Amino acid sequence: MGRLFGTDGVRGRANDALTAELALDLSVAAAHVLGETGAFGGHQPLAVVGRDPRASGEFLEAAVVAGLASAGVNVVRLGVLPTPGVAYLTGSTKADLGVMLSASHNPMPDNGIKFMARGGVKLDDLLEDAIEARMGETWQRPTGAGVGRVIDDPGLVDDYVAHLVSSVGRPVSLEGIKVVVDCANGAAHLTGPAAFRAQGAEVIAIHADPDGANINHNCGSTHMGSLQAAVLEHRADLGIALDGDADRCLAVDASGAVIDGDQILAVLALAMQESGQLRGDTVVATVMSNLGFVNAMRAAGVTVEQTKVGDRYVLEAMKSGGYSLGGEQSGHVVMSDYATTGDGVLTGLHLMSRMATSGKDLADLASVMTRLPQVLINVKGVDKSRAETDPALTAAVAQATAELGSTGRVLLRPSGTESLVRVMVEAATADQAQRVAERLASVVKASLSL
Repeated sequence: MGRLFGTDGVRGRANDALTAELALDLSVAAAHVLGETGAFGGHQPLAVVGRDPRASGEFLEAAVVAGLASAGVNVVRLGVLPTPGVAYLTGSTKADLGVMLSASHNPMPDNGIKFMARGGVKLDDLLEDAIEARMGETWQRPTGAGVGRVIDDPGLVDDYVAHLVSSVGRPVSLEGIKVVVDCANGAAHLTGPAAFRAQGAEVIAIHADPDGANINHNCGSTHMGSLQAAVLEHRADLGIALDGDADRCLAVDASGAVIDGDQILAVLALAMQESGQLRGDTVVATVMSNLGFVNAMRAAGVTVEQTKVGDRYVLEAMKSGGYSLGGEQSGHVVMSDYATTGDGVLTGLHLMSRMATSGKDLADLASVMTRLPQVLINVKGVDKSRAETDPALTAAVAQATAELGSTGRVLLRPSGTESLVRVMVEAATADQAQRVAERLASVVKASLSL
C-alpha cells in the first residue's frame, strides 16, 4: 500500500477508497499526533471544519467531527466555504487545527480531507507520516467533561469575506467593472460574488447553484467554455473562473480569450513591484510556467524562482525566501501577505483592482507577456525511473534543446503517481512545438518501454 497522504491531503472516491471509517480514524490520529507534538499547548484543543458542497462531504464531515470530538477536541463547524477560507479562519480564531473536506477541481464522486496546523498552514510530510502510522491503534478515550464539544458557527464565513475585501482596501473601488463569476457550483458560490460586490463590482454569477452532485461539472476553471460565452453575452469586462474549493482562479478578458495563471501572476507581480510589495523583486513559479512569463519578468527586473510542480513546493519556496507572491499556470496564486494558500477570490479581487487603478483592460494588462506555444504529451506505460539517465533519450533532449535555442525549451517530467513521462516543449511556433514534442515522445516510448 502506498502513502495515504498525497500532495494535497488524502483524496479518493468517496465511500469507496475514502470512507467514513477512514475519515474518523484519520481525525483521531491527527488529534493524537498533534497533541503529542505540543501543538495544542496543553489546553483543550479547538478545530474548525469546513467543506465544499459535495453530497459526500456531509457524511465525511460527520465522521471527522465525531473523531475529533471523541479525542477531546472542541469543534466549530463552518459549513460550506472555500479551502482558503478554512485556512484563514484557522488562523483568525486561533484554532489548533483546521480541516477541509474537498477534492478541489476533481469531479463529484471524489472527495478529500486536508488538515491544517495552527495559522492555517499545511502539515509537513513528517507529521502526515506520523498520523498515518497512528491510525487504528488502541487508545484511551476521554469521558465526561473530557470529550470535545461541537458547535455550528457559519457566521464566521462573513469574517472571511471581510478579510478578502480589506486586503484591497476601500480607496480602491471596482465600481464600473462588470464581471462574470463562474463559481463551479462549488464552495465559493456565495463568498465569491459577495466579496466582488462588496468592493463595488457589478457581478453576474453563473454555476452558483450547487446541488451536491454538480460541482465542477462542465464549469469552473477546468471547463472555461461557458464562462467565455457568458462574458461575450453580457458584454462584461472580464470573467473569473474558480474551481470547486476556490483555491484557483483563471480569467477571461472582454474578447473571450482565456487568461491563464502565468498571465495573472505577471499582472500581479508588476503591480506589486510598482507598489513596493513584491519582496526581493522575486516571484515563485513552477517549472511548468511558460517561458514567455520568465522572459517578461526578466525584462521587468523581476527574478523568477522555479520549483517542482505543486502548490506545496511554491509555498515552501515562498516561506524559505520570504517572498510575497507565487503561483502556478493552473491558477493557484499565493499572496502571502493575505493568505497561507492559493485563494481564487482574493486573486480575482486583486486582478480587478489592478484594472481599476491602472485604467487598463485585462487584455492590455495581460499583454505584458507573450505566451510561447506549449505542447504537453503524456507517454504512458514506460519506465519513468530511467527518464533522466537513458543515453538515447538524453541525446534526443540535447538535440531538441539545441534546435530550439533561446526561443524555446524542453522539459521531461516523470509522473509522481503513474508509469508515465510528461514531455513538454515550448517553441516559437505551435508547429515546431508539436513536431519536437512528438519526436521526443517517440524516443521516450521506444527507449523506456517496459
